[in-house]
Amino acid sequence: MDPSPYKLYHEDDFDSRQYLQSYFSDNPDRISEEDSLIFPIENLLKTFSEGRIKGDVLIDLSPGSMVHHLFAACEFFKHIIVLKMRDSCIMELKRWVDERTGAFDWSHATQFHANIEENRDLLQDKEGKVRSALQHVLKCDLEKEDIMDPIVLPPADCVLSFVLLDAISKDQDDYMRYLRKFSSLLKPGGHMILIGGLGMTYYTIGEHKFHGFTYDEDFARKTLVGEGFIIDRCVIKKRMDVNEHTDYKAMMFIAAHRET
Repeated sequence: MDPSPYKLYHEDDFDSRQYLQSYFSDNPDRISEEDSLIFPIENLLKTFSEGRIKGDVLIDLSPGSMVHHLFAACEFFKHIIVLKMRDSCIMELKRWVDERTGAFDWSHATQFHANIEENRDLLQDKEGKVRSALQHVLKCDLEKEDIMDPIVLPPADCVLSFVLLDAISKDQDDYMRYLRKFSSLLKPGGHMILIGGLGMTYYTIGEHKFHGFTYDEDFARKTLVGEGFIIDRCVIKKRMDVNEHTDYKAMMFIAAHRET
């Protein structure tokens, strides 16, 4: 039996553009700029700037067609590989990468980066750097044992996932199973970064409600440790603006590395 009456990101119709407009746009009606845009940007910049997480390849597994969380990564990784479960999300993201007419405007996120780093020069070249690093946007199948079969990817120095586990996991077993598949993409000693919403049961896109996996910090920590990770940073930010669009209680940022 399904755990909730809501739709599932990877099984039901999902409007990628409306998702971006609702949670990540510069529209004043968007849902929580502080949590969806500023929180991940600040924590990724701080984590990457410490210099321990860097290398040749970063693999991103995140829902929709968001790209703002990759702006910090382009300074520390030569190649960014984005994996998506849905063709519509791939098309939406490639529209931005190729600078095609009608692509989603991420200039407000670039501005946030410039403000945080106090470097206005970022406004000129940040998006170009991301496009240059983001060479591959590929489809994956998370139900396969090897989610990229028959494609062989280079082992990643870092796997980054922004709320995808929250969207696709029906229960704790799902969360652990998918995290194990994410981890299989890492090289020995590689890093995992998870950004998620704690205590969530649903999120909305337009008139549709989608399932959100409910978990807490303790569960996320224990799951990572159980998969052989050592946690290097964990930041929890309590949600301040309450509305009917989604019911998460706090945002979580975890950076960890795998024991060699």
